[in-house]
Parts: sequence; structure tokens; C-alpha cells
Amino acid sequence: MSAQPSGRGDIKGSMQIVLTGATGMIGRALSSHLVGHGHRVTAWVRDLERAHAELGPDVACVAIADAVGLDAAIAGADAVVHLAGAPIVGKRWTKARKRELIESRVATAQTIIASIQRRATPLPVLLSASAIGIYGDRGDELLEETAAAGTGFAAELCEQWEDAARAVGAAATRVVCARIGIVLGREGGALGPLARLARLGLAGPIAGGAQWLSWIHLDDAVRALAFMLTTPTVRGAVNVVGPAPVPQRAFAKALGRAYHRPAFAPAPGFAMRAMLGEAASVLLGSQRVVPAALDRAGFRFEFPALDGALEDLVGSHAIAIRRLRAAEAPTVPYLVERPARYVLVAHTVIDRPLAEVMPFFAAAENLALLTPSALRFDIQTPTPIAMAVGATIDYRIKLSGVPMRWRTVIEDWQPGTKFVDAQHRGPYRAWWHEHHFRADGDRTIMEDRVYYAPPLGPLGWIANRLFVEKQLRTIFAYRAQAIRLRFGAGEARRAVA
Repeated sequence: MSAQPSGRGDIKGSMQIVLTGATGMIGRALSSHLVGHGHRVTAWVRDLERAHAELGPDVACVAIADAVGLDAAIAGADAVVHLAGAPIVGKRWTKARKRELIESRVATAQTIIASIQRRATPLPVLLSASAIGIYGDRGDELLEETAAAGTGFAAELCEQWEDAARAVGAAATRVVCARIGIVLGREGGALGPLARLARLGLAGPIAGGAQWLSWIHLDDAVRALAFMLTTPTVRGAVNVVGPAPVPQRAFAKALGRAYHRPAFAPAPGFAMRAMLGEAASVLLGSQRVVPAALDRAGFRFEFPALDGALEDLVGSHAIAIRRLRAAEAPTVPYLVERPARYVLVAHTVIDRPLAEVMPFFAAAENLALLTPSALRFDIQTPTPIAMAVGATIDYRIKLSGVPMRWRTVIEDWQPGTKFVDAQHRGPYRAWWHEHHFRADGDRTIMEDRVYYAPPLGPLGWIANRLFVEKQLRTIFAYRAQAIRLRFGAGEARRAVA
């Protein structure tokens, strides 16, 4: 294994990595990041069909029931990353729910550990997820990795989680327990429900807002996990949080600023307890956690400040959508028959040469990696798909939860320069998407131009204003972040068209 660490979390050298929890928000981003840096990833998954659709063609998948396949993958692995675990927030902690939370973490860890112990040689590194919930409710106490565990179910759950990983013993040369904080990403995680409230001006302080919130941008969380894989000095417990925890009321105000909304309508603690019971402790507890181990190891954060992180996640500054001017649309038969009314323009600068970038975008199977998982993108056309003029791609998606079929036809195909896909069946009256590529030394300039007409005929402008434009901004902003994670955090920079 020749991988070498760098402070930015970019792994150097090729590794064979087994990953659990690959279809979750962090796992999906991490798998794409690892593959984009030349590593081979095998995902241990419950649903093979869903995993293949969401993780792309470069990630091998083993079914959770395939013990032989798991042993074979781990036997040849340089590292195992265990992220699997049912979401801890969102449901009351009934006895049944607590059992599910424990089993989804501890039982899966025990299965992974047993497979590692059957290897012929020690595994170089086991990286197992944990959470800052291990510290319990600690008020204003500054918490480094040396702090003692706290009390309560969340703390006990995390202790069992970490104990299960450490039980690997001498079968792993190095064991890292990643104590992950509140991860902020464009979809899923803590930001999703809070963002919906923030848009309405309702994301006010919870229970007074004095409790500390230890957060991290998804990009930094992924880079930190990658950094841990290849930094030999990093072992034991590691706090995966940003360097600037904030009181919850300050987080609420920052979120309001990001959405240009007031942060009012506080949520009383008693209301949270009435709604969630014991599970409300996740929202009401105070954990002022700092990334001491990452700091000592030399890790560098791309998003150390909350305002900058939220601006990156909430904004869509690089995406311009406007009414189409007369005679501006391409003079092609498709747009003559189906006139477009709006145009979306987005630029992306990628610090990778065109020869590396183009094959990724030319593979239709990679479209799912650039699409929010909420859309449930699923290609129906048998793969691999030979890209050429006239190639037809059928897939299914969900828009606002409504299942839809979409048929795309490749109308133009100029490898290394441009290709065009057009919707021939789907929700839009017109959809003509031009992908332009241009080499700029060792970088690639990519431009998307989408000429479209919303549904609802003459009332399309209402649909565009109410939900279509917002949805397109969300999709293309997610796409930009996915590109950045794929080709390296901090390497893709967007500019307003």
C-alpha cells in the first residue's frame, strides 16, 4: 500500500477499500471522492439494485447477505470504512427503536470484524464511524478526544459502537473511531429539515439556543475521513467536526442570514421533549467539541467558518436562470417544434485535464452521481450505453415525490468538445441540454446550457416561478458539489454565467 497523506485530505496512491453505509449522505460522497482519486471501492449494501443506481459503475457492490463475497472483498482490502447505522434523529426512542439503533451499528460492526479476523494478514486500517453523542450533555466544557464519555442512551450507544470496532484487536494494524458531528450537506443530514424551516423564517433558537452545536461541512467531513485512511499517526478517537462550534442560537441566526430570512419562532424545550421524548436530547444537549486530533495531524479545513459553509451549501450563485430572449435559442428542429422559454447557464472550472474529465461525463451511468438521491434516478436502458448521436436513454425519477419516466436522446455528440441531450418524454415541454467542454491547460472549463419550457402550457411561468426554477437551482448546485467531491475538494470553482 503506497498511499501517502496530505493536509487537504486527498489520498495519494491506490487503495482497495471496503465501505459500509455507502448509500447514506456521507457514504455516497465518500465513495465518489475515493473513486475519483483512483481508488477501488467495494460497497457492502442491503439493496444491490439501489446501490448500483446511486453509486455508479465504478463501485463494486456486495450484498449484505453474501458472506463469501464480503470475506473475499475484505481479504484483498487495504482499508475498511464502516459507516453503517440507522439515523438516530427523527423518531422516538422506543425500546424497539433503541434495539434497531444498536443492531444497525454494533451487529454490523461485529460481522465486519469477524470477516477481518478471518484474513490471512492484519488489515492495515479499520476506520469506524462513531459520533460526538458519546460526550453526552456537557454544557460549555471544551471537549477534545481525551474527554470522558458522558451519560444517556446516545453516549452508551456510541461507546458500544466504538467497543465493537476495537474488538478487532491484532487483526487490524490501526483502528480509528471517527466521532462525527453535525454534518451539513446539500441533501440529507441536519441541514435539510432546518433549511425548510429557515426559508419560512421559522428556524429560531431551540430551547433558548444556549447549547453548543459542533458542525462540519460535508466536503470537510469526507476529506477528513480520507485523510485518516492514509495518515499513520492518526489512530483511536478522532473528532470529525469543524474548528468553530457555535451556540445553537448563533447557528439559527447564521442560517437565517444564508436564506435572507429572520430567525424567529423559537422551539421550546418542553415541546421538543413532548414530540420526540428521550430522542430530543440530541437537539437539546450541549457538546462543544473541537478537532484536536485532526489539528495535530495537520488536516486543513476548506470551510472553517459557519457563514462560509452555509453560503456554499445554500447558495446557487454560479447558476443563472433567465427568460430566453428572441432568436437566442439554437436553431435546431427540436426547439423549433418545442420552443423554449427559459435558459439556465452554469460554469464549472475543474482542476483536472480534459482527458480525465470527459470520460466521466460521457458515461451515462455516472448521471446518478450528479443527481440528488431524493430524485431516485434509475436508468432503465441496459448498460453500458454507447454514446453517439441517436442514442436513447430511458430512466425513472421522482419529482416532488411523484414517479416519472424520462427519455433522453443524444442529439449531438462531439467527444472532448460538446454533447447535447434532449428530453423526448418527460415532465418538461422542452428540455435541450448542451454540455460544453474546453481545455485550459491542466484544467477543464465546463459550461451547461439548458433551454427549457416548463409544463402547464401558458401557465408555465407560474410553475417556473413557484417550483421549477428552485428545483433546477437545487439540482445544479448539488451537481457542482458532487463534481467538487469527485475531482477533489476545493478544486472545482464555480462562476456566475
